[in-house]
Amino acid sequence: MAFTFKKTLDHVNIGNSIFDVPGSEKVASLVEKAKKNSVKLVFPVDFITADKFDKDAKTGVATQEEGIPDNWMGLDVGPKSSELFRETVLEAKTILWNGPPGVFEFPAFARGSKSLLDANIEAAKKGAVVIVGGGDTATVVAQHNAEDQLSHVSTGGGASLELLEGKVRCILYLVTALLISVHKVLPGVAELSEK
Repeated sequence: MAFTFKKTLDHVNIGNSIFDVPGSEKVASLVEKAKKNSVKLVFPVDFITADKFDKDAKTGVATQEEGIPDNWMGLDVGPKSSELFRETVLEAKTILWNGPPGVFEFPAFARGSKSLLDANIEAAKKGAVVIVGGGDTATVVAQHNAEDQLSHVSTGGGASLELLEGKVRCILYLVTALLISVHKVLPGVAELSEK
């Protein structure tokens, strides 16, 4: 998803990285909506690159200024991005982590995901509510035996996001009936905060 934003917003050369054409048409409105709601958007600034999608691929590093070379692809975030993400996570009081930043299944591209996991664990130790949205992110957490170091690790994947969006109405009504909140907190997040 980051490559679609980087190419659309900043005209970064993304090589053969995944680019979502229909999604790129929504980038401007999503950025505008974020600004309107005072949501800080943070994107990677450097990348671990590969000459092919393979665990044994040749690797390289690229910055957003250089761009990713043609016929190469970004498969993880670089060290500057990992630090930027860490700083951002540590600023937050409630974190919904949904999606690893790299192809964590390949060791050469797993550092960004491990770094983000470490940042979320650090944030949880400092009192933040950290919710892992399931799917691949839950797999990253499980690979490092860190489930008990975060507030909640969902096994629901996309269903967790639907719950937080309000698409799973029967459960959402039960949750909201129990909550009193003056802040714009997602009902499911508020319920987990009480844990």
